[in-house]
Amino acid sequence: MANKWLEEFNFVSHDKEVSSESVQSDYEVFKDKELLDKFRTVIIQDLIDNRIPDGKLLTQYINEEIDRITDGYDLTNLERSHIFNLIENEVNGYGPLTELLDDKNITEIMVNSADEIYIEVDGQLIRDESVSFINEEHIIRTIQRIIQPLGRTIDSTNPMVDSRLPDGSRINAVIPPLSVKGPVVTIRKFKDSMDNIENLIGNGSMTPYMARFLNACVNAKLNILVCGGTGSGKTTLLNVLSNFIGSGERIITIEDAVELRLHQEHVIQLETRNVNYDKEGEVTIRDLVRNSLRMRPDRIIVGEVRGSEAFDMLQAMNTGHDGSLTTLHANGPADALDRLETMILMSGIEIPLKAIRGYIVNALDIVVNVERLSDGRRKVTSISEITGFDGDEIGLKEIFAFNQNGVTDNREVIGEFVLYPYIPKVYSKIKSRGVDDVDDIFEELQKQIDAENKKKTKDGKKKETKKTTKKKSVKK
Repeated sequence: MANKWLEEFNFVSHDKEVSSESVQSDYEVFKDKELLDKFRTVIIQDLIDNRIPDGKLLTQYINEEIDRITDGYDLTNLERSHIFNLIENEVNGYGPLTELLDDKNITEIMVNSADEIYIEVDGQLIRDESVSFINEEHIIRTIQRIIQPLGRTIDSTNPMVDSRLPDGSRINAVIPPLSVKGPVVTIRKFKDSMDNIENLIGNGSMTPYMARFLNACVNAKLNILVCGGTGSGKTTLLNVLSNFIGSGERIITIEDAVELRLHQEHVIQLETRNVNYDKEGEVTIRDLVRNSLRMRPDRIIVGEVRGSEAFDMLQAMNTGHDGSLTTLHANGPADALDRLETMILMSGIEIPLKAIRGYIVNALDIVVNVERLSDGRRKVTSISEITGFDGDEIGLKEIFAFNQNGVTDNREVIGEFVLYPYIPKVYSKIKSRGVDDVDDIFEELQKQIDAENKKKTKDGKKKETKKTTKKKSVKK
């Protein structure tokens, strides 16, 4: 009876069609890619060549162009909608990437091919089949559109590029012949919600004590190295630390592609430049670090140290440019110092290893390690100070740490932050520079250490008394 009622009102015929279309990936909606590319090329060219009539909306004009160009072709509603979305995203944004870039929950976008796109949400990789490119040429056109305003190029002679979007998101692209599979695009999105310390505390990346200590270190103009693995959040933390710097200082930032977003007024941002078509004109991080010393900086912030610029950075820290900040790719504080040594040795500078270590000890004060844990969450897992030499090695002493204890059934990491019972040497340097923001932390810690030492001494005396009493009773 129910079926007859549905048939009478024509409610039955589309059920199977809708369910089959709903499982289609975006790439499969319009199967004839050559025809799709033809439609796209003609419509985009018409939009470039023809001025949109006054009083007509862009969406209306695009719809009219689609109707005109596709006249005579038997297109489904889905295919027509696909063309409209394709054109609108190209006109108003960055092609198929537009929707992914607008989604604030997505932290990373990875394009492996026209129909293979992955995204990162809450630290987890997911294949996204809701968007796709027409073909490899479409991917390259999109890359070129993103990087062209910044004076970057990508082609067979320059098949690799690092650049940025206007919001600070970082884009890396590699095309053939370097990429065998085809054009590959990786975009690490800039998150507005992660540009202040309160949000890092709120999401469990660090404790309020750790945040206050790092704030005091920056205010006291200590030299800080942030280290961590790929995607661990080094640049995010560097950005947060940079925003602790006072507004009365002249700050010079040096990056491969500008990502830091400082809120102070007196900020000079420098960016490297690749070689041109004549294989000339390259400007490296090292060139910019050297040049920055002639620009009367109060603070020098290097986005990431990767090579020979490490020595120039240490020299700057050793010659009156206190309060410098930088990041380095490493798996931990000790590994970071080893990598720093290696970079200097590989730069071609003839200098003994002991002298290099002396440079590091005199230049750096604090090493902060950031990790991306197995559950995708990012945490500051260690804040250490450089204590000087431990024999021939550089001495490192941990002040704060995150100790992992295990994982839950949902694979979430269980652990705790700890403040070690130790008064760091840099505390006296912080105090001597008039910064007293962490006095309560270390004064309370000193009381606990004194009480513990007093208890140990008392227990030791009791044991000695017992031993003496026992000896006397044996003599009797």
